Amino acid sequence: MSAQSDDTVDRLDEGTLTLIADRLGREPRGLRAVAVWDERGEPMVIRVASLVEGKPFPTLYWLIDPVLSLRLDRDEAGGLIAKIQDEVDGSDRLREQLVSDHRHHISLRESFLNGEERASLHANGLWGALANRGIGGIGNFDRVRCLHTWYASHLVVPNTIGRLVDEYWNSFKG
Repeated sequence: MSAQSDDTVDRLDEGTLTLIADRLGREPRGLRAVAVWDERGEPMVIRVASLVEGKPFPTLYWLIDPVLSLRLDRDEAGGLIAKIQDEVDGSDRLREQLVSDHRHHISLRESFLNGEERASLHANGLWGALANRGIGGIGNFDRVRCLHTWYASHLVVPNTIGRLVDEYWNSFKG
């Protein structure tokens, strides 16, 4: 797999756009790029705009790989979020890493905003909806929610929760 942040939606072919829509179950809103491709050349993670239809959209990366999404669905249903949250709650180091991950993500998301989007967010008093929200739009930086958004971000820029998910998955290999 490879991360590519320089792809723009304008360069995506119709087959890729159709595949993205099929995987989402709808037409993508605010699609900006494919952030990660798999070894077959299919999109795994997409990057979306942070302002969609005039509203803040804090989730920068969406996991659209069906195999990973299903695996995370099952692990979430099996209590993996609670397990990871317990680990985080028991470790000052992990809580500090989560805060750092969120702050880095906010900076990364802001780096993709264009001047018009920045102006609109400020003019409409919506800047805080992005500036104070981390991975997946999380406002409480020591809480773990939605492994899909964490893992999508992890595939682009490694993060603590993605690493813990990888460790969990690797514990079943032998």
